[in-house]
Amino acid sequence: MFGRLKSVVAAGAMLLAGWTAPAAAAETTIGISIPAATHGWTGGLNYHTKRTIERMKAAFPDVDFVLTTSSSATQQVNDVEDMLARGIKALVILPFESDPLTEPVKAAKAKGVFIATVDRGLSQEGIEDVYVGGDNPSYGRTAAEYFKKKFPNGGKIVVMRGIPTAIDNIRIEAFNEALKGTNIKVLDMQYANWNPDKGFEVMQDYLQRFPEIDGVWTGDDDAALGAIEAIKQSGRKNVAVLGGSGMNKVIKLVVDGHDMVDADIFYPPTLIIPAIELVTMKYATQAPISGRYVLSSPLITKDNAAEYYFPDAPY
Repeated sequence: MFGRLKSVVAAGAMLLAGWTAPAAAAETTIGISIPAATHGWTGGLNYHTKRTIERMKAAFPDVDFVLTTSSSATQQVNDVEDMLARGIKALVILPFESDPLTEPVKAAKAKGVFIATVDRGLSQEGIEDVYVGGDNPSYGRTAAEYFKKKFPNGGKIVVMRGIPTAIDNIRIEAFNEALKGTNIKVLDMQYANWNPDKGFEVMQDYLQRFPEIDGVWTGDDDAALGAIEAIKQSGRKNVAVLGGSGMNKVIKLVVDGHDMVDADIFYPPTLIIPAIELVTMKYATQAPISGRYVLSSPLITKDNAAEYYFPDAPY
């Protein structure tokens, strides 16, 4: 299944390089619904979404796009309903939260709309025709393996969850499973919303409640920056901070040998690109598309950080 989808993406790249959509192609409107740029990762997501729409529209002028960015799950539900009223044939959606968006997307599916979910997915399986995302179980396991290697004799760590979504649950479940049988103790887990201010607030709480903390997994680089600042202000030493997603600023800390940050986990906002391309190919070339397209989440260390550092990118 993965290979078939990758082949379609590769074919799309060749088409973009030198093919013009036939004049007889059916006119299609594709709706794209994503969260607003509330933090760095979604800022990168917005940038790559707009850039990809421009490229697809230039290559396939008979395919139209409607893009909405939502600052809440409620707003995104309304955005999806408005798109349905406009007669979209396909919906590419990265849910602000999984639960509130499941029924609206399910309703769109019942009306014959082709559904592609990105990253967070829905709380009910089987609704989407295509899923594009990162390897979330691997993301959680990678974090656990990092701490197991960092503290082979055991250690005390705290965790910051993201927001209530399917991917956050998957990551945490894999993380907990991978830590079973070790001497690493998780002192607490709290939601930090993948946000630097909330990360700072949660880390302050942890530092006040726990006199000994060896490491913190923030689950996200924005939250990691908040945690780093809280630790710095507290004067606490020897706390390892592991974020995730591959923010340039955090990767630069890895490259520079920061005393708290020696690794990161890759989870790129560019995953929106193949989702938009795949759905566009379906209508521009009548290519049958279905299945799951999963991007890996490797550990970034000083040894390989240069491969993931793009200083000119917005995230």
